[in-house]
Amino acid sequence: MSEENGAGNALKIAGAVILPNLGGLLGGYVTRKNLKNWYANLNFPTFRPPNWVFAPMWTSLYAGMGYASYLVWRDGGGFHGDAQLPLVAYGTQLALNWAWTPIFFGNHNIKGGLIEIIALTAAAGACGAMFYRVNKTAGLIFVPYMAWLGFATALNYAMWKLNPKPEKAEQKPEHSS
Repeated sequence: MSEENGAGNALKIAGAVILPNLGGLLGGYVTRKNLKNWYANLNFPTFRPPNWVFAPMWTSLYAGMGYASYLVWRDGGGFHGDAQLPLVAYGTQLALNWAWTPIFFGNHNIKGGLIEIIALTAAAGACGAMFYRVNKTAGLIFVPYMAWLGFATALNYAMWKLNPKPEKAEQKPEHSS
């Protein structure tokens, strides 16, 4: 392998790893804006980890999925051939991943976050399976991601159950006499 080719591959890997983390950085901003004024006032299940766990967990998961996307891109013919559909699935699950934070934290919508994370988990599972067909390592990189999504879904569900939205007072229609 030539030095130039090695440097080119390193840049491609770096780009693939950085891309998913960009959405994570934006999501982190939305999260931080809502931690003290909204999130801290919610009821939590006993299995909720401390807040500091989430940033390193997501950073490592984003880096892994980014590297997995590079492996599929490399081994599956770029954006054509065998890699095409798995990379579309990757983009889909990544967009769903990035959408959860604005729904849950930005809109304070716990139920919407739950619906969204269920869709995300299904899309990520399909992506991981497609990745596995192109590059086994890429597919296996999705295993910890899927485990975390399962945990995050359970956490989101528990928070939805522990924080019911107050029912709106029924308004009686005014009758004119």
